Amino acid sequence: MIQRARIAVLTFVIPCLSVLAFAQEGHPLSGTWHGEWSAPGGQKARIVMALKWDTKNVVGTLNPGRRSAPLKVTLDPENWMVHFEADAKDQAGNPVHVVADGKLGNIGSYNRTITGTWTEGGAKGDFKITRD
Repeated sequence: MIQRARIAVLTFVIPCLSVLAFAQEGHPLSGTWHGEWSAPGGQKARIVMALKWDTKNVVGTLNPGRRSAPLKVTLDPENWMVHFEADAKDQAGNPVHVVADGKLGNIGSYNRTITGTWTEGGAKGDFKITRD
């Protein structure tokens, strides 16, 4: 009798736990993203973003490290469009405003992508980043 009760409990609990494990992934933008943008003249510039959902907003950092900059992030979940803005520094250490608009892709995958247009100061190009 006790054995049957254990089996009944396990056949209920195990599926519930597996559903919960898949549900823990969190906000679609949370995580570390890396990629590059195409600067004028065909040069590629590296991008790293650390994004996190704080239960009200997506907060983040552009290029974490010595030249990091806080990111303002807006997500339109209806169209999966993302807008980023940051006041960063260029390679020479001069202030530069960064604006990027992109579309979230591969939403069902852990390694989602965002592709779109990147503007850094007066330079504009395409970008693609992938979540690690």
